[in-house]
Amino acid sequence: MSAVWSVLGPNAAAVALLVVSLWLWSLIRRDVSIVDPWWSMGTLLIAAVTGWSHPWALDHIVVFTVVALWAVRLWAYLGLRSIGEPEDARYTAFRNHYGPERYWWVSFFQVFVLQGFLMLVVSAPLQAIMRDRPSEGLSLNVLVGASVAFFGLVFEAVADAQLAAFKRDSTNRGKVLDSGLWRYSRHPNYFGEAVVAWGFWICALHVPGGLYTIFAPLIMTWLLLRVSGVTMLEKNLRRSKPAYADYEARTSTFVPWPPKETVSA
Repeated sequence: MSAVWSVLGPNAAAVALLVVSLWLWSLIRRDVSIVDPWWSMGTLLIAAVTGWSHPWALDHIVVFTVVALWAVRLWAYLGLRSIGEPEDARYTAFRNHYGPERYWWVSFFQVFVLQGFLMLVVSAPLQAIMRDRPSEGLSLNVLVGASVAFFGLVFEAVADAQLAAFKRDSTNRGKVLDSGLWRYSRHPNYFGEAVVAWGFWICALHVPGGLYTIFAPLIMTWLLLRVSGVTMLEKNLRRSKPAYADYEARTSTFVPWPPKETVSA
């Protein structure tokens, strides 16, 4: 128990400092959605804090490099995308539901504390890796897992870039993106994010207890599919884009797959 707390304690303190700072910032900005870009950076922070007092080997360097590439890329993408934009509609709906006079403290628990807790849970494979004793050379599972995670972050980055380019063209307003990676999956960016989580778990398979951190990618995949990702987004898309029904009928929800024949009217 003391060994677990020696890792979890400093990480919990670091995450608490991060989420409290973000919450205070959100009160000044009156915008809870400022928290979204910091999900990945919170994970990077946990990996850094875990490995701070331990000697590093090639395994640690490779894993941390992939985590940093994923975290900074996603943070920059979400942060730049939010510049000049109003608060995300999801949080505005909660603000209206609870009332501005209550939501300033409700949001602390509903959004910031919850995200901090999920950061600690979902990063469990990285905590297992970064606290492990260094070994000589590069472990096979780290090579495989890091490759899987890197594939996921590239897949996600390409999907995000294609969507951003589509949205920049004003003639596409009201239309559905069904080319590039979006031809094969309705949510290729979320698929890439899930692949990253599974890649990190594969990296942890050789360390003590690493196998049992499988709950982390399972939770991440569930969140992407059922909570804050696919399910919530598709409700809005069905209402706002008439062409989405046809796109939905012929395109895989999550895992990329060749599209079905176009559905006739």
